Amino acid sequence: MLAAYYDWIKAIHIMAVIAWMAGLFYLPRLFVYHAERASVGSELDQTFQVMEEKLLRVIMNPAMIVAWVAGLTLIGLGAFDWGAIWSWVKIICVILMTGAHHWMSVRRKEFAAGQNTRSGRTYRLFNEVPTVLMLFIVIAVVVRPF
Repeated sequence: MLAAYYDWIKAIHIMAVIAWMAGLFYLPRLFVYHAERASVGSELDQTFQVMEEKLLRVIMNPAMIVAWVAGLTLIGLGAFDWGAIWSWVKIICVILMTGAHHWMSVRRKEFAAGQNTRSGRTYRLFNEVPTVLMLFIVIAVVVRPF
């Protein structure tokens, strides 16, 4: 039944991944500025907390869920090549991306509680994690070098 909608499911998956990735790229940058510029309890601290919470709750969490549901549906429709290394590289990177999302969610809660102990440098370095994972995923799916 869903096979007739394969292209639509794939389009929804791609759109959800784009939205999710936008948040994964932006949230660590917010953390950098929050850690470096805002004193706990200040008006700027409160502004960053609202921005971070809404980015996670309104954009990133729904986008991640839709990306996973659409992706698993595509797998169910035969889009996963169980014998190809590229498929496993992609799924491992997606799991790591989900872990990065969770790590950022925990960091947001620390900021909200006034308990951030990490520097802007930590968040700058972490900002590269989603980029590297995205590179592996796109190369694995499009180029299929392995």
